[in-house]
This record gives sequence, C-alpha cells and structure tokens, in this order.
Amino acid sequence: MVQKYQSPVRVYKYTFEMVMAAYEKRFPTCPLIPVFLGSEKLSEYKSEDESLHIVERICKLNVDAPRLLKKIAGVEYVSFIQKNTVNWKERTLLIEAHNETFSNRVFVNEICSYSVHPDNEDWTCFEQSASLDIKSFFGFESSVEKIAMRQYTANIKKGKEVIEHYLNELTAQGIRHIPRWTPRATVARVEIVPESRQPVLAPVLDLRVEPSEDLAHSSTKEPLTSQCGQETQAAIADADKLDADYIERYLGQLTPMQESCLIQLRQWLQETHKGKIPKDEHILRFLRARDFNIDKAREILCLSLTWRKQYQVDYILEVWRPPQVLVNYYTGGWHYHDRDGRPLYILRLGQMDTKGLLKAVGEEAILRHVLSINEDGQKRCEENTKVFGRPITSWTCLVDLEGLNMRHLWRPGVKALLRIIEVVEANYPETLGRLLILRAPRVFPVLWTLVNPFINENTRQKFLIYSGNNYQGMGGLIDYIDKEIVPDFLGGDCLCNIPEGGMVPKSLYQTEEMLENADQIKLWTETIYQSATIFKGAPHEKSIEILEASSVITWDFDILKGDVVFNIFHSKQAPQISRKDSNSPLVPLPGGNNVQLIEKSWVLGVDYSPTETPLICREGESVQGSHVTRWPGFYILQWKMHSPWSCSSNLPRVDDVLASLQVSSYKCKIMFYTEVLASEDFRGSMTSLESCQSGFSQLSAGTTSSSQSQGSSHVSR
Repeated sequence: MVQKYQSPVRVYKYTFEMVMAAYEKRFPTCPLIPVFLGSEKLSEYKSEDESLHIVERICKLNVDAPRLLKKIAGVEYVSFIQKNTVNWKERTLLIEAHNETFSNRVFVNEICSYSVHPDNEDWTCFEQSASLDIKSFFGFESSVEKIAMRQYTANIKKGKEVIEHYLNELTAQGIRHIPRWTPRATVARVEIVPESRQPVLAPVLDLRVEPSEDLAHSSTKEPLTSQCGQETQAAIADADKLDADYIERYLGQLTPMQESCLIQLRQWLQETHKGKIPKDEHILRFLRARDFNIDKAREILCLSLTWRKQYQVDYILEVWRPPQVLVNYYTGGWHYHDRDGRPLYILRLGQMDTKGLLKAVGEEAILRHVLSINEDGQKRCEENTKVFGRPITSWTCLVDLEGLNMRHLWRPGVKALLRIIEVVEANYPETLGRLLILRAPRVFPVLWTLVNPFINENTRQKFLIYSGNNYQGMGGLIDYIDKEIVPDFLGGDCLCNIPEGGMVPKSLYQTEEMLENADQIKLWTETIYQSATIFKGAPHEKSIEILEASSVITWDFDILKGDVVFNIFHSKQAPQISRKDSNSPLVPLPGGNNVQLIEKSWVLGVDYSPTETPLICREGESVQGSHVTRWPGFYILQWKMHSPWSCSSNLPRVDDVLASLQVSSYKCKIMFYTEVLASEDFRGSMTSLESCQSGFSQLSAGTTSSSQSQGSSHVSR
C-alpha cells in the first residue's frame, strides 16, 4: 500500500530571499538535524542571467532503525538524490528528492516548494508532499513502513524549526534584508562533478543538466525540471489550501499525519463535490470518528452529506419551528459554557414525559427537534471559538436523571430514543465533548443496557456517571463547570431557564392518523429526491414527456454506491414499464425502486437515440446538469452499472473479468431529482438551481460547471 503525505501551507513571515539564505545554511551538513549526516554536490547549473540555479546533491541520512534490521539490510545509512531548482525571477524553489538506496525495493518520492505568499510578497509559503511504496524488504515490509513513517513525521516540523533558527541567526548578524534578483549579463556556468567523486552513482549522472547552446541562448527552452516545477506549482496554486496557522487556531493541534489526512480528504471532496464542501471542522470530526482512516471517514461522510441533502438538514434552523407542546414540555436547553469553553446543554430527562410527547407530536417531530439542537450546537461552537481564541469543536451535555422511572422505559419511547441515537451518531460524530449524567437512579442500568450497544466506543469514553449526590464537592460537577453557573435545581445559585416539564395533558394527544397528516411531519418525511437501485443488466430509467421544444430538463443526483453511467435518450413513442421475468436465473429481480423502460425489441437509432455523450459517475460524486431539448417527445434518463471495459473498444482484461465475476450480485444506489423548466425560466447555469425547487446542501452541493456534451446541452459535477 502506498503511504502518502500532504502538508498544509506553512508561512514564514520573511521574504523569499531571506528564507533561501537560511535554507542554504543547511548544506553541506546541519547539526540541528541529527539524521542528516551530510551532502555532496553532483552537478550545478546557472542560467546566463543567473535567474535559474539548479543544484543536484547526494544526501546521507541516518535511519533510527533496530540494529538487527540494519545488519540484515547491510547498510548504516541511506542515500537520497535531491535536486533543487531556484527561480530567482519567479521567486520559487522546487525540491525534488528520491531514494537511491534500495531503490528497486522501496520507492520514496518527495516534492517541496517555497514560493511567495499570494497576499503578501514579503512572506514565504512552504508546501511538502511525499509518497512511500515498499515493494519488498526481506520480509520486514510492515516494520520498515512504520519506521519510515515515524521518522518522517518526526522530522517534518523539525525542518521549520531549523529554517526559523537560521533566520534568527541571520537577523542577529544584522542581515534583515536581501535584495531581489535583477538581470545581469553573465556567462552561463555548468559545474560537472568528476566521476571519481561518485563511483557508485553512474545512473545519477544522466539526470544532470548538460551545457548546450539551446540553454545558453534560448529563453524558451528551459530545463524540463523547471517547466514541470512551474506547472506543478501552478496546479497547486489553483487549489484551495489550508494554512498551518489556520489549522492550529481554528482546528487545534494536529500531528503531521493528521494534517495530511485532513488535506487529502478535503482535496477529494473538492474534486468530487465541486463548489460547496463541508467546513474543515466538520470533515475533521468524521476523521476523528474513524481514527483518521481516510477511506472509512470518506465513506461515512459521503453518506452523511447525502442524508443532509436529501432531507435538507442545512435549512432546519431556518424553517423548523417546534410545536408549542415541545416548547412547554421538552426539558432541555443551552446554559452558558463549561470550564473548557464548550457550549453547555442541559437535559432534565427524568422530568420529561417522553410518552406524552410522543403521543402529542410524534417521533419525527422530536427527532427533528433534536437535530435542530445539534445544528445549533455546531454554530455555538464556532461562536465560542472566536470568543475564547482557541478551537471549540464540541459541546458538553449535562443529563439530570432525577425522576427517571419505569415509565421512561415505555417500549415505543425506547425505540424512538435508539433511533435518535443512531441518527446523531451517524451524522454528528465527535460533537459531544463530555456527557455528565447526574443523579442516576436504580432503574438507570436497565436503560444503559438498552442504549449502550448503539453508542460508539469513542463516545462512551466521554461519559461520567454520578449516582445520588456524588456530583457535589470535589471531583464532581464543579470540576467541569464554574460554581457560579451551577443550576438552582442542582443546588447552585444560577437560575436556569429550562422548562420544568411535567406530564403532557392527554387532551393534547393525537391519533396516529392525525400525526401522519400533520404538516410539520410531512415537511420532514417527504423529500423531493427519489432513490433507486441499479443491478447488473438492470439499469434504472426515468421517462420525461416534453410537449414543446427548447424546454430544459434538469437533474441533480448523487452516487451513493458503486460507479454508474448516465445516459439521455429521445424517443417518439411512449415507453412502457417492463417487468422482469422472475424465472430468469441470470438477471436478479430488481426491487420496487428500479424501473426499466427501454424494451429489448427497441433498436438504437430507430426506436430511440442518444442525445448526450455517456457520462461516467464515480461513487461519492454529486452531479448536476441540464439538457435543452430539440424535439417534442419522450426523453429517457438512464443510470446503469459501469463496467471497467464498457467504454473501451478493446477486449476486457482478465483482471476486469474476474472482478466482474466477484461482484455479480453488486448493486449500485443513487438518489436523484429531475425537473422540466420552460426555456424562458432557465437561467443558463446549474450553479444555483434558483429556478428549481431543488435545494443544494450547504455542505455538499456541487456548483462548478463544465461542458460535457454537445451544443445546447450542459452537464456539471
């Protein structure tokens, strides 16, 4: 498995020229970096006007590895080839390094860059990326990978400290400004190191920049490494970057590898969910919930983003107005903050008539109310981050169980509680910083046994349970919240404006039929999005009848599982829903959310014809687009399972066939919304869908357009 690292942008508040002077002090050796044993130049090139300077070195590094492993490998140190390309005119430094030792077994590649800060030309930015791929290493592949990653991460921040040390040293010497490069009329120089100084590095000599008239006289033929470096830096500059100081200020202290995981997942979201992506603290919560395993965090994050989009959770604080029964009898509310600055939410569960609330407003209304509390909690965390000047990413919940009895263990009530826990755990991970459970009665172990399996292990570790009056005094409640804000019902002097609850009058109870027809429930349970399942050989198709040409078909869909191919076809005849033969053993019978319209007897180009180029959509992607119709008739939108060789004219590879056999029962899932607009209502872009009912999630909406089809068609991801 290839291990990758991507650093945030680290900023030096010094000019590029000062940073370069400090960087050069690291060579040929640097006592501040113990693993760096020394370096030796292999070649050096300077352009005619000295604006370009390329130096290639061999560097020796001592690896902190067990003595036995070094003896088996037969080496005391490892050698790296480093090529530095300084462009004084553009004020950039590109560093490319790869290992020479064991290069046929282990592949280590590193690219670093120094450049001028885009908003302040007197500051310098530094970025770093690396990859490690261990093919084989005498059976110690896993051990070598762990050693390499530990050593690499230990020296990442050390590099910044070294640069800052030499910058301070230059300042102490009275050097506070170094003039920028200006054109000079000098002769190009190339230094070739004699082969006698590098007997074991013959292959490396092929990488040198040889002197030539082209290099000396042509400004358009720069060395290949310089051109590649500029393209790489341009690509990086186009991306939205994270600053190391920003991470520390708003997200907290992260290890280098945790920073790298955050940046990699964030970049993936930018590529697949172009436009609006989750806030950085939101992404970080999902990474923490899966111990910074990028693949696992990406999976649950995509499911959560789809859930938010489907039920329009982003707008819940704007549209949700709790029924008066909840306002009067829901015994929970926000109450200042704890000693760490976290927002404090108090829930007097023992005083809440859960059965009465369920019968009065229903499970959906209570769930929606709980979600609005979680959304409000995230906003309060952001506000407290600004107030206290340090990252606040979670809140504290205080649950008072005084009054809890067997009535609270009513089966529908427990079922509703478990569902709420399941939804919150899946979509708001790592938002609970601490849970204080006070005055737990004897019946509490029964409730704990029921809910414990549904709570994540990381969350359970944040629980503190006090029975009776054990919360009073040292080691109790005042260790976590200030004495001045301890609520009056817990023996404090602070008045707490939280409803006292009590029994919900039976006159407010509603029948199940009334609850199902309630407007607030409809708004929550109904959604404009539809879901569909796609099987191998059984695509999902949707027909749209167009009465007037130049109408606009719009779509917005998410790939929940698997890879699919999206097509649009036009037909003059009305398609009929086809029923699969249940006796057919080859094709599984699709579920009720799978519809097929194109009959087997139809001939492509005769009965129906494509109007768009097929679009391959990968799992996790959010796709929006539109098609301006040219003719009246029936347009069929089709999603079918993507095969690795479906778009290739070549014969399928053996690996692809085997993979296909292994996933013969594999299903793809999508969530989609379509709408037809009159041409005069269409605003020419799917960046906002302002003319549609469809609302994009504030966390996951794709808003960047790209041409994918012909003429009047428009597809965007």
